[in-house]
Amino acid sequence: MYGQTTAGVGRPPLVDSDRRLVVASGGGRYAEAAMAGRLFYGANINMVNTSTTLHTTFSGLALANPIGSGKNIIVHEFGYAFVVAAASGAVLALATTINTGNFAQDGTEAQPKCTRDGYAVPVGILDEGATIVAPTIVKIISQHADAATSTYQSGAQVVDLQGSIILVPGRALVTDTTVAAGAASAQFSFMWEEVDV
Repeated sequence: MYGQTTAGVGRPPLVDSDRRLVVASGGGRYAEAAMAGRLFYGANINMVNTSTTLHTTFSGLALANPIGSGKNIIVHEFGYAFVVAAASGAVLALATTINTGNFAQDGTEAQPKCTRDGYAVPVGILDEGATIVAPTIVKIISQHADAATSTYQSGAQVVDLQGSIILVPGRALVTDTTVAAGAASAQFSFMWEEVDV
């Protein structure tokens, strides 16, 4: 049995006296994917409003995998922050939908980047608003409240999705709130890995 270094040089694996494989961490959970140029992230640059739940005129932040991209998108993290109390109590969730070409890369508003800065260009598209088709809620993330009825106000949060959502070509992941968050009140982010289909 032989392994390979990152430079492609063949090496035998290292085992201890009990014949167990010795493995060294390479600098963190996502370091290998980041060094290989497979890890990407992006966020709303400005505060945005959100659409009401499962609305087909979507606003918030979407991560879309184009048809024919040749990549699967593995979603690792989702981040969110609200700076204004909701008009009424709201639930924040993530929903999936199809991407028929209805998502377009926003210019500077939500620009995806390789975590190894300048190394690779993502296939994933970030869009702050689009007409979408029959979204389905797949993950409840948090709640957002009206300060007049509750003292709960969510601070900025990062949710570890552990690669549990995979977008094949032609699929998208969108933010979903049960009520609109209000103008200039929310920001979102995604971190994802792109691997060959």
